[in-house]
Amino acid sequence: MTGVLGGFAALAAVIAVGWVVGRTGVLGADAPAILSRLSFFVATPALLFLTLGGADTTAVLSVALVGTAGSAVLTALLYAALAWWRWRLPAAQLTTGALATSYVNAGNLGIPVSVYILGDASYVAPVLLFQVLVMAPIGLAVLAGSRTGDQAAPTWRQLLAQPLRTPVVIGCALGLLLSASAVDLPAAVLEPVELVAALAVPAALLAYGMTLHGAPRPAAGELAGQVWLAVVLKNLAMPAIAYALGRWVAGLEGIALLGVVVTSALPTAQNVFVYAATYDRGTLLARDVILLSTVLSVPVLVGIALLLG
Repeated sequence: MTGVLGGFAALAAVIAVGWVVGRTGVLGADAPAILSRLSFFVATPALLFLTLGGADTTAVLSVALVGTAGSAVLTALLYAALAWWRWRLPAAQLTTGALATSYVNAGNLGIPVSVYILGDASYVAPVLLFQVLVMAPIGLAVLAGSRTGDQAAPTWRQLLAQPLRTPVVIGCALGLLLSASAVDLPAAVLEPVELVAALAVPAALLAYGMTLHGAPRPAAGELAGQVWLAVVLKNLAMPAIAYALGRWVAGLEGIALLGVVVTSALPTAQNVFVYAATYDRGTLLARDVILLSTVLSVPVLVGIALLLG
């Protein structure tokens, strides 16, 4: 339990620092936006380049992906269908909500949670690779395409070409090329990239914490219904779907099935807030879902470990 709580505590501490910085105003009113853009355009691509450059990309084809990827896709589609039916939201807002419902914190929390509950950090590899190789490019294409002149909807050609101009996707692509080439880059090349990559997570968490200062109570106002729909789907529906797919479709059992359910029960990743803030699409929704899903994921993960472990 120490590893799980330690992962949550580390995130909470950095977010709290961001809240204090936002309260004092020492960095100015534009600091959250600047930090979010720094994380998105500079640090996160470097982090993904290093992550995929040293990863076994065949893990994305693991049978566990039936449960992890399947639950993510089905949960995202379920949110999009219900939110469009209830609120008739435009595509960009639906995309942010769908990502907030299905894009899990596989990097920061996934590793300590996997080590403690599953005894092996490699269980997060399939969902991590699926998110950065599939979910992020599709979601970012829609978010970026929505800004191709707010007066008119983007064409399919613009949407398909958008990932080629997105820094996160470019970082992923370069990382995959490095992994496939099996080339060992010299330390003189890797060290500057590692320094920049180290900014990704703290910059995103600090920016997130700053936005909490002076913010209304989470899930308040006209966004309450959308926030709670996303939170319920993320914390309850997604792990339940993962269990069903893992057990009865992929035929998993034991620790393999537990790994699928645990990774699907992780809270929403801060990346979703960075994506939303960068394109100014559903930022408040992403912020509230991340906060509530993180808090509620603690009892959910403990319950899953007790029931299936």
